[in-house]
Amino acid sequence: MAPALSTISNNSNNTLDVKNFVLNEGHGVKGLADMGIQTLPKQYIQPLEERITSSDVVAEEQSIPVIDLSNWNDPKVGKMICNAAEKWGFFQIVNHGIPMEVFENVKDATHRFFGLPAEEKRKYSKDYSCTNNVRFGTSFTPQAEKALEWKDYLSLFYVSDEEATALWPPACRDEALQFMRKTELVIKRLMESLMKGLNVKDVDEDRESLLMGSKRINLNYYPKCPNPELTVGVGRHSDVSTLTILLQDNIGGLYVRKLGSDTWLPVPPISGALVINIGDALQILSNGRYKSIEHRVIANGSNNRVSVPIFVNPKPNDVIGPLQDVLESGEKAMYKQVLYSDYVKHFFRKAHDGKDTVDFAKI
Repeated sequence: MAPALSTISNNSNNTLDVKNFVLNEGHGVKGLADMGIQTLPKQYIQPLEERITSSDVVAEEQSIPVIDLSNWNDPKVGKMICNAAEKWGFFQIVNHGIPMEVFENVKDATHRFFGLPAEEKRKYSKDYSCTNNVRFGTSFTPQAEKALEWKDYLSLFYVSDEEATALWPPACRDEALQFMRKTELVIKRLMESLMKGLNVKDVDEDRESLLMGSKRINLNYYPKCPNPELTVGVGRHSDVSTLTILLQDNIGGLYVRKLGSDTWLPVPPISGALVINIGDALQILSNGRYKSIEHRVIANGSNNRVSVPIFVNPKPNDVIGPLQDVLESGEKAMYKQVLYSDYVKHFFRKAHDGKDTVDFAKI
């Protein structure tokens, strides 16, 4: 049973109480929000430099490109995808052929899972989950963070339909699997366009494994926050994926760093759209031609928000480095060859810190 509001409020400066309630007992930040706390616990107050202010944000009229995929065979579409990957690192796609009901189903399933009692969600936490492939948690890396992030998540690493059926939470399993299946063709076509832009002539089985050999789907829940200006939903980071495919709801809150600047662009929700971004792995494979860009999520004082990213990755035992096709023209390699699992471990050992992880692979 959750503590009374007065108990948490009076002890909100006691690290052990809040952390135990949120992290160990499985209530997450949703548990704090559901109690109606009026003041943000000190554990969530971010340093000033990590908060986003109006002076950091570019006007709403400017944002990442929106690409219409209704005619995949038009060469202009492929060029727009590659151009967005080089100059923005982020873009939205519309008319991609995935039914709206698939999106609505997985968003509903996300709300359903996070609406479960704490003891039910805790079964999937680090200490109790029967597999590392299923993980319920909160913030990003609580043991390494000076200030926690205002977010709960369920992370599902896909191995097979059989394992998913057996081990993923029934509250969201079918909808998460359906969303993953329905994005497969879109992911493959995006990757083909991006490889064509790098003059990669043949995407064989080994190359396909390197580009999209494994997938992880996250269900993210950002509860309404009492002092959103003091914290973040997700801190500054770039993804470790090759590509990330993100479904966001209609609330908004995702911000992307404008390439080569210190300003941030809002990514406005578009009904039926998916947000696509380049991850570190593809930046490395493309020898820096395609850019993985810092992004962050602000907290919201009025609404609960959900988002569902699919991270398309190399397999853990793949070695990533600049593709030979890219270096054939005599271009000098900017990155060394790195075991992908080592790169990912390095990323998850620390708090979100912008794009510092990619330095791990630099020559």
